[in-house]
Amino acid sequence: MSVFSQNHLSTISDKINQGSILYHILNHERHLPSCSCSCESKEKVMLESPYVTCKAASEVLLKTVNFIKNLPSFHGLLQQDQFLLLENCWAPLFVLGLAQEGVDFEVTEPKTSILKEILMNQKSRNYHEKMCSQLSAAEVQKVKSFLTKCWSIDISTKEYVYLKGIILFTPDVSGLGSPQYILCLQQEAELALTDYIHSLHPQDKTRFSQILFALTSLKTINAHIITELFFRPLIGNVQMNALLMEITGGYFMC
Repeated sequence: MSVFSQNHLSTISDKINQGSILYHILNHERHLPSCSCSCESKEKVMLESPYVTCKAASEVLLKTVNFIKNLPSFHGLLQQDQFLLLENCWAPLFVLGLAQEGVDFEVTEPKTSILKEILMNQKSRNYHEKMCSQLSAAEVQKVKSFLTKCWSIDISTKEYVYLKGIILFTPDVSGLGSPQYILCLQQEAELALTDYIHSLHPQDKTRFSQILFALTSLKTINAHIITELFFRPLIGNVQMNALLMEITGGYFMC
């Protein structure tokens, strides 16, 4: 599996069309508005620093998509299968990217402000009420727990690459044209991870199981929560698939 080019990624932001969704995300300089909804604080949370976190998240998503596009084994798949894998696997791959890039985030309880409710127009208030109502503290904690687990294991760059392969090549995604071939690719990634761990940590008999256990917890993270937490504050009503297609730059239209 080939690793994405860092030099290529560093210049992508400069080449993005200024009217695009991604350009808006990566160059959005104003502060994001705070939530003023009357959420139950013990159950709902919101980002503490949404601008900083969402911008970092957008850069991780860009790297994640480019990593996928640069995999020779991904190029060999049917175009329909490529699209379905990206659509269904982007969220866990993105969270793996957060761990690899060391992107942490903090959340806070939504606070109600009567003055803000008076000053904010109804449309804006309704949007933020909807946003906060979807951010379950328990679901967000799953993301933070996974990141903490990865950092405690101190997963290496190559291990992240193999883990991404295991996640990306998921044979049970509905509608795949070549599930058996994709299963083979997943098994190859698992074998490569096993061999790498055994060669690098021959005395550590638990590392492989620890990493796979972390991977299992990753699968419980809701993609909808990832969208609402890291991207909804910037893309508004735009669908996540539209953002993914824009980042791919028409890759699936060739």
